[in-house]
Amino acid sequence: GAQWNLSQLWILAYPEYMSEYISSHLQAYKDAGWLADGLANNRYVSGVGTNLLSTIIAGAYECGIRDFDTKTAYEACLKNELEGKNRPFGAGKVNTTEFVKYGYVPHQDAGEGYHETFMFSASHTLEYSYSAWAVAQWAKQLGDEAHYSQLMDLSKGWERLYDSSCNFIRPKKADGKFVDNFDPMQVWRGFQEGNAWQYTFYVPHDVKSLVAKMGADEFNLRLDSIFTISQKKIFSGGTEVGAFAGLQTLYNQGNQPCLHISWLFNESGRPSLTQKWVRAILNEFYGTDGIHGYGYGQDEDQGQLGAWYVISSIGLFDVKGLTDENPSFALGAPLFDKVTIRLSDKYYSGKEFVITTSGNEKGTSYVQQYSLNGQQLHEPRIPFSEIVKGGRLDIQMGNSPKDNY
Repeated sequence: GAQWNLSQLWILAYPEYMSEYISSHLQAYKDAGWLADGLANNRYVSGVGTNLLSTIIAGAYECGIRDFDTKTAYEACLKNELEGKNRPFGAGKVNTTEFVKYGYVPHQDAGEGYHETFMFSASHTLEYSYSAWAVAQWAKQLGDEAHYSQLMDLSKGWERLYDSSCNFIRPKKADGKFVDNFDPMQVWRGFQEGNAWQYTFYVPHDVKSLVAKMGADEFNLRLDSIFTISQKKIFSGGTEVGAFAGLQTLYNQGNQPCLHISWLFNESGRPSLTQKWVRAILNEFYGTDGIHGYGYGQDEDQGQLGAWYVISSIGLFDVKGLTDENPSFALGAPLFDKVTIRLSDKYYSGKEFVITTSGNEKGTSYVQQYSLNGQQLHEPRIPFSEIVKGGRLDIQMGNSPKDNY
C-alpha cells in the first residue's frame, strides 16, 4: 500500500530516497529475474501474494524521477504485470497467469479443485487491475501501443467482478458465474484482510467509472455511511481497538486496502466529506497509546500509517498514487497553519512549496477557498508539475461544508 503513503511522501519531499529504493529493487530483479513483493537482504521472502511495486516505479517515472535504469525498470514492470510462469513466491502476484487469461482472477471454494492462492481472487483482481493501469500509462508515453492496449484491457478487471444487482465487487468463478451465498461483510472469501464493503472502493485508477456504475448519490451515501458507522469505538477480545479500525468492519484505517477511501469524495463531487472524514481519522485514529491500543497502530508496516498521517495532514493526496500520465494531488484541509516543503534541486526546479491556512481553528474543518500563487482554484486539485515549480497554496477555512469553489 505504499502508493498511498510512503511513495507519495518520498516523491514529494525525499525523491532521492525513492530513486535509491527503486535502484535497489532493480538490482534484485537483475540478480533473480523478478520484482520482489517481499525482499530482505536482497533475497525473496514471503509477501502477501500481490505486488504493487510497479505502481511505485511508474509513479516515480511520471513525476520526473528517472535517474535509475528506466529501460530495465519498464521491462521489469511489464513482466510483473503479465507473466506468471515459474514465478517465485516472494515475487507475489501469484494469480498473474489466470488474470491475463480470464481478465480477472477466478475464485475457487474448498472442494472445487481448491488451491489457497485463489482464496483472494477478488482482491487480487482489483490490485492487479490498478497496477496494470499504472504501467499502461508508462507504455503510452513510450509509444508501446501493443502493451498499452493489453494493459488497459486488464485494468478493467474490476468491472468483470462488479455485480450491479447489489453494487458490490463479488468473486466470480472461471465459468463466469458469481459465487453463491455472497456476504459482503465476509473476510477472506475472495478478499485478503478485508471484505467486499471495503474492497468495492478499490478502483483508484477509474473512480469516475465506479461512481457511474453505482450512481453518484448511492456512492456518496454509502461512502459517508461507512465512516459514520466506523467512527464508533470498537472492541476485540475485550480490548478497545479504536474507531475506523478492524477487518470485519465497513472501514479499516489500520490496513492498506482502505487507505485511499476517505479521499474518494474528491472524485465524486463531495470534497467537503473528504475534509470531514480525513480530519476525523487524523484526530481520532492516531494517538500516543501503545501500538495495540486505541489510536496509532495496527498495520504500520514499516512506515505506511505514519506516512499516511503526514501526507494527509498537510492536505495533499492522490488516489492514483501519482501514476497518471500527468500526475496531480487532490487537496484537503491541512491540520497546520503553515507547511513548508523543501524541494530537491536535483529533481525539481522550485525551491519550496508553502501551504498556509487562515481561520484554521477548532470546528473549522471545511475549506472555503483555495488559491495557488494568488489565483483562485475552482477544483480541489493541483498538478504535480505546478507544486514542484515552487509556489504558495493559500487555504481559507470555515465551519460550513462547501463543495463548489
